[in-house]
Amino acid sequence: MKNLVIIFSLITSFANAQKLKGDEIIGTWLVGNNKAKIHITKTGDKFNGKIVWLKDPNDVNGKPKLDTKNPDKTKRTNPIMGMALLNGFVFNKKDEWNDGTIYDAESGKTYSCKINYRDGKLDVRGYMGISLLGRTDTWFKTADIK
Repeated sequence: MKNLVIIFSLITSFANAQKLKGDEIIGTWLVGNNKAKIHITKTGDKFNGKIVWLKDPNDVNGKPKLDTKNPDKTKRTNPIMGMALLNGFVFNKKDEWNDGTIYDAESGKTYSCKINYRDGKLDVRGYMGISLLGRTDTWFKTADIK
């Protein structure tokens, strides 16, 4: 019986360590071109991110930039600030988050996406079809803005 308690304890400790390890991406990240900050949160076992800061949040008329290229015409009047950008990522226990999507407001397109955590940075790879046909951007941890 004592051995079962020890085994259960080890399994629980490992599961908790993996859960904490998966939470490394929670927080605010500066995108590679320094134009935006994305705040990543976790709901259940899914990780999502929204825009919390823009270098240039307003258009030339001083009004907030809008999602004018969204394929859904009803969303074209939504501001880019606060927009959900990352959706539905799941941690695979190998420093990678998969099965999510990333939205590009500059093109109005949504891409499949995977995220890798290495050396305190995120490699965010958006792609269509297979990940070989995509682009990777490196994001850097920054002070939290929620």
